[in-house]
Amino acid sequence: MKEILSTKNTTIKEFKKLHKKKYREENQQYMIEGFHLIEEAAKAGAKIEWILFNQRGKTEWSDWLETQPENLFIYVSEEVLESLSELPTPQGMIAIVKMPDDKKKIDLSGGWLLLDNVQDPGNVGTMIRTADAAGLSGVILGEGSSDIYSTKVLRAMQGSNYHLPVIRKPLAEVIDRFKEAKVPVYGTELNPEAVAYQQITKSEQYALIMGNEGQGVAAKFLEKTDKNIYIPIKGAAESLNVAIAAGILMYHLQNND
Repeated sequence: MKEILSTKNTTIKEFKKLHKKKYREENQQYMIEGFHLIEEAAKAGAKIEWILFNQRGKTEWSDWLETQPENLFIYVSEEVLESLSELPTPQGMIAIVKMPDDKKKIDLSGGWLLLDNVQDPGNVGTMIRTADAAGLSGVILGEGSSDIYSTKVLRAMQGSNYHLPVIRKPLAEVIDRFKEAKVPVYGTELNPEAVAYQQITKSEQYALIMGNEGQGVAAKFLEKTDKNIYIPIKGAAESLNVAIAAGILMYHLQNND
């Protein structure tokens, strides 16, 4: 088992770079923190390349560590773990994980959530987690949407990225594929042509587009949809948070009966 006790260690410096998207993409690696997320990654068969833990991690999760290959282990000091952590209180364990292949063919069956330029990490992570809970087939992130391998998105997803495909692709290309396959595509917009979501009949297959927090779904995508839908506001609030709205629509559209 390796041991690193200094924050000036070259390996630790390289791991720390993974907090930036540029280096994550260059190295095709990302960092997850905390036992729950690491356990979810391991259960899903994600390629864990290193498991770093301090004394707390070794003590609290010794039973689980005994089930993992020892050649992945790096025992680190509390100071080293704190230098890598982005949490107020480090949880004693960090893993370095290989990014999955993002070029797999999309199976159009079931329900799909499409995100257009959704920039808030908490919103992106929450929507992916809700898509998982509602039983959707997958999530597609279009241009401008937050990187799912950032710490905030990973925390918000709570491991749901290991339960369903989360793919980054140009939405124009994806929408055209759904249209060619006769899969209904719904945009979200409040305008005279839009209909209340309750008027939409559930179907086995569909695609739902959610847009930017301030600007909504881009007009070029709304022009391609089969129908644009909205959620009626009963109270005085001007609008709903995009993640809350997505949850309402996904649970309505998903045919789980």
